[in-house]
Amino acid sequence: MQGTAYAILIIISISHFLNDMIQSVVPSIYPMIKEDFSLSFAQIGLITFVFQLASSILQPFTGLYADRHPRPYALSLGMCFTLAGLLLLAFAGNFWMIILAVSVIGFGSTVFHPEASRVAQMASGGKKSLAQSIFQVGGNGGSAVGPLLAAVIVLPFGQWAISWFAIAAIFASLIMLKVGRWYKALIAYREDHSIAAPAPNTSISERSKHMALIILVVLVFSKYFYTACITNYFTFFLIDKFHVSVQTSQLCLFAFLAAFAIGTVAGGIFGDRFGRKYVIWFSILGAAPFALVLPFVDSLWLTVVMAFMSGLVIASAFSSIVVYATDLMPDKLGLIAGIFFGLMFGLGGLGAAFFGWLADKTSVDYIFRVSAFLPLLGIVAGLLPDTRKK
Repeated sequence: MQGTAYAILIIISISHFLNDMIQSVVPSIYPMIKEDFSLSFAQIGLITFVFQLASSILQPFTGLYADRHPRPYALSLGMCFTLAGLLLLAFAGNFWMIILAVSVIGFGSTVFHPEASRVAQMASGGKKSLAQSIFQVGGNGGSAVGPLLAAVIVLPFGQWAISWFAIAAIFASLIMLKVGRWYKALIAYREDHSIAAPAPNTSISERSKHMALIILVVLVFSKYFYTACITNYFTFFLIDKFHVSVQTSQLCLFAFLAAFAIGTVAGGIFGDRFGRKYVIWFSILGAAPFALVLPFVDSLWLTVVMAFMSGLVIASAFSSIVVYATDLMPDKLGLIAGIFFGLMFGLGGLGAAFFGWLADKTSVDYIFRVSAFLPLLGIVAGLLPDTRKK
């Protein structure tokens, strides 16, 4: 039980892929439900608010509960909530049923992410950043594929076709039973062999820990506000500036998303080898040159290259941020994972709303010029204490 459990990590990653694929279907169907139910933009905003609230705010609390009361089969149960929410959404007949459905789907994500991240670290065999990256890249892939599947499955056939995604939720719930059995056996093994739970990190003062956590929150803010601008408005930016087709702009966006997936895995490998602090520092600050140049190049292919490089570099940060934070507080894996996954969802939603508001007030080109300065906040990573054992 000491080595890296790659089979468990792959199952966790596949489940993360399926979970985030389902999650990304919700905003993809907004145009359809807006027309079908004659919703206002304010009502669409309320749906997003409830969905993000259920997906983010509660995650630290479920993570804290998992730390105190490990539940090996909670991951499978979380996917059952997602399944129930999907079926509610597929057959919702009014606005309030839609609100209930997205809140149940969001709660499924709240149960899934902290516990899954905790299991990934337990299965890491010491390769914590790599394990977190394997887990995280599944989510990145699911977020990219979900809108495509919604366009192919849901939009042509209507709201009821959302129920087809229940197959993914059932499959994820079933394969997570294997993880539950492994998790239960690991707990029993540790109890039988009197292996103590992870102890608090005493090599760094409490004051330094709290300051480090504040710095990590600033870094997560800079990363996810910037990526929210790219993922939500890059297609509009390309269409407006280069007059490309919608299909071409989507292909260019997928170049960024592909780079994001590659960077996530690379960040895990380098984090274990060179230290989490330095990967975080390089990842966010290193994306700044590409982000700053992107709005000003006059060539489509150079713009895509700048987006690809910024995505490749900045994506490597999140896994290292989560693992670095758990190195600060190894006895609170679930709580830390819940906080940072909650921040990821919450700040991503706030960033999309903020830049949408700013684009209405100014222009799409302007928000790319403004957001380009966000990676410069990566300089504060230099203030993080080194958590590596001497």
